[in-house]
Amino acid sequence: MDKIGINKMSNLLIKTAIRTLFTFTSREKALAESEVILRQYLKLAEGITNEVGQLGVEVPPMRGVDEDMRRWSFFMILEHNAIVNRSITASVVQLARGEALSGAAALDPKKDVMPTSLAGEAQIASFAESVTNHLEAVKNLKQLRHTGTSPHPIFGKFDAHKWNCMFAFHLGLHLSQAEYVVDEARNQIIRR
Repeated sequence: MDKIGINKMSNLLIKTAIRTLFTFTSREKALAESEVILRQYLKLAEGITNEVGQLGVEVPPMRGVDEDMRRWSFFMILEHNAIVNRSITASVVQLARGEALSGAAALDPKKDVMPTSLAGEAQIASFAESVTNHLEAVKNLKQLRHTGTSPHPIFGKFDAHKWNCMFAFHLGLHLSQAEYVVDEARNQIIRR
């Protein structure tokens, strides 16, 4: 089998594994994971200086971190997450209510979720608010499974439940990046 065939098989296995994981994850577990990850981000943000938070750092290739995402600052990661968080929340709510996707739920996942290089300390509160708003919105919805669906750019069609699971999964992917960026930014500033 050639390299392209191996990559296609690998991608199919990953797609199937993620979809299966989300199928067997409860709403409560996904929400609890989101809360835990929020606390990890906030702990990382404690005592961070504006200089550390704004320093772009190149990370090595990481799972879930596209090439155009590898040179972000900590604040840029938070801004990206807040944008994606609001989009996923809107998708979950609109799908659960049987509404057509609009507004934040209809963002282009390649263009509309990119942060600005000017992201600053305000991103900490914006990010935290986006997670808290998601938790509150999803707790009040009746049915998440077997709703209408919308396409995820990699994993296929998701109902409201799978989008809710994706919320925590996405936060976790970028947490590893954020930890690396903060640690390396601190080290670079110390070495100056």
